[in-house]
Amino acid sequence: MSSVAGSETIINDFIAAIHPNFDYVLTDTAFSACLFTLLIVLFAFSTKESRRRLVFRLNVLAICVALALGIFSSLVSGRAIIDPFNQVSKGVYIASIVFAVFPPVLYDSILLTRLFALYPISNTPRTTLFKIFAFPFCVKCARVIVLVCFFFYFEFYFPVTLCAEEAAAWFRNPFMVSEWTMQIADNLYSVSFFLYNLHARTSLVKRVAERIRQIFYISLANFVFPLIFNIAQIICITTDRNPTTGVMLLTMNNYITVMGVLCATLWFSGTEWVRARNESLSDHMFNSPRPKFPRDHVAGGRSGSEVVVIRKESVTLDATGTDTGSDSNQFTTSEKENKYSLV
Repeated sequence: MSSVAGSETIINDFIAAIHPNFDYVLTDTAFSACLFTLLIVLFAFSTKESRRRLVFRLNVLAICVALALGIFSSLVSGRAIIDPFNQVSKGVYIASIVFAVFPPVLYDSILLTRLFALYPISNTPRTTLFKIFAFPFCVKCARVIVLVCFFFYFEFYFPVTLCAEEAAAWFRNPFMVSEWTMQIADNLYSVSFFLYNLHARTSLVKRVAERIRQIFYISLANFVFPLIFNIAQIICITTDRNPTTGVMLLTMNNYITVMGVLCATLWFSGTEWVRARNESLSDHMFNSPRPKFPRDHVAGGRSGSEVVVIRKESVTLDATGTDTGSDSNQFTTSEKENKYSLV
């Protein structure tokens, strides 16, 4: 009887020991699969023009970094489950931490590039650019310095085995609390400044009201969800000595931030893809032979008309092929609409 109780105790202790690592593996697998699918969709909806943009390349880099986080984290957690007495090397463990805490600086920088759409480098005075980007640049430099100090702290106080001292290094760590606080300030500045200037510059353009509303919701989501996770991480690191919940929030925050930035790019790439298809369709129809319409026996003329989409504007061709619905103001508005496609 005592041997059965002893076996149950051993099994329960083993399950309790591997349970956090099992949660890590499930989280990394699920989010990595979603990111890989979104990466395929991103390339599917991209055009040659959109693939040349800096924001597209930064999004691809962000996805690759997030996938690397999933690989290293799964290696560490999977090895702890399969062979708990022979875990991964210290280098692999440090790499998993690096890909967990450093990439948010990159993700926030991708969102910051939206300001270049409002303030192009070639047309904006250097003093104006300095005033706009001085604060976020200083904050990002401070975040990098704090993270480097965090790793020196790790190496100095826990030089032998990092896995065993994870809880001691996690609880009330001043470097991580500072990093997440500065991340909140960084995102708050970027999003608020972007939305304010976007509203001020497009308040007189009524035709792009729907697009501005979509940009507003996307920008708000890119800020609100990381903000919620940052606040939750600060609460966990200051109140809970067990790092399991905090590490889960940190990992999920990385993936959700990448997905938010990626969804914004997918939305813009989708509009670019539709515009490119419409332009190619219009070129084909204008270059093709003039179609012959059947006679309308009631009116005595030709029936039917074609609607050709050019730069998101509807142009109706009558029976003689003349433009009956075009307006020069429409193209001006379309140019304004394309100009403010900023996400």
